[in-house]
Amino acid sequence: MAEPLYRTHPLASRRQALAELSDQVDGLTVFAEEAVAAVNLRIDPTGPGAEELGRALGTALPTEPNTWTHTTDGQLVWLGPDEWLVTDTRIDTRPSEFEKELGRIVSAFDGAAVDVSAQRTSIRLHGSLARELLSLGCSLDLRPSAFPPGSCAQTRIGQAGVLLIALGADDFRLFVRQSFAEYLADWLLDAAEEFRAPAQISANRQ
Repeated sequence: MAEPLYRTHPLASRRQALAELSDQVDGLTVFAEEAVAAVNLRIDPTGPGAEELGRALGTALPTEPNTWTHTTDGQLVWLGPDEWLVTDTRIDTRPSEFEKELGRIVSAFDGAAVDVSAQRTSIRLHGSLARELLSLGCSLDLRPSAFPPGSCAQTRIGQAGVLLIALGADDFRLFVRQSFAEYLADWLLDAAEEFRAPAQISANRQ
């Protein structure tokens, strides 16, 4: 009998390096997050379908550009005037039912729901140095007054396209396509070198 196949996290090979960075730099914690279910939604935000969808998710669709809100079990992120990304942490219990449930609602109102769970992975970045680190490779104004908690943006970190979400004052989630995940992790590790103590930098280069 063939051995069962288990999915490997896209950043499995970078977990140790990210953990070491978090241990060595005060004010900075970086780690690869576990997978979540994710569905791309398209629907008229002014129609009755949006209201029904909001009831199912436990929150109204955010209509202000570049904002997000909590759902009952995840996040609802604005991507465009009639487009959102909704995540659900219950991926282990119902990875396919999530898309079907939302699809049944939006299809009745000429909307669409597409499972994109395998499209992206996410990196969590928080601490007092988080904004400074991101600013080294991002053209957005990331000052708290310009990018406060509740904000989101499709942008670039280094050369990787990301969906950047401000979870808190110094707490960020970076959704990145899986094919660019290792690149982004390596960019963060390299950019954070300037925050390490000189002795630590020397040890890392040996």
